[in-house]
Amino acid sequence: MKAITANRLLDGDVVFWKSGQWVERFGDAQLFDEAEAADVEAAVATGKSQPTVVVDVYPIDLTPADGHWAPVSYRERIRALGPTNEPTHGKQAEGGDVVEALRHASGAARSTGRVDLIRRK
Repeated sequence: MKAITANRLLDGDVVFWKSGQWVERFGDAQLFDEAEAADVEAAVATGKSQPTVVVDVYPIDLTPADGHWAPVSYRERIRALGPTNEPTHGKQAEGGDVVEALRHASGAARSTGRVDLIRRK
């Protein structure tokens, strides 16, 4: 399973792809299974064609966590949770099942997107 993420240029906030638009909450993100690889590529290409809206568009790998999906990468879980300096700030402050799943998810230390970037150099 995958989701697509980026950073919004207007305020630098982490955003996620959902049916042709960017949403702020990971829980609202559109999830793609392995059979939808072409849809992932098309969504990433659409996001990259919006250079005045978002930057750094890439897919992230997800893993099951507490009955929800969470990014495999620790970095992506931190990005999905928003500021992590204080649990009463940002996206963590709203709480809920998805936030709890993100807090308790486990997985690899690197995202596949970053690994691909490193391999290209």
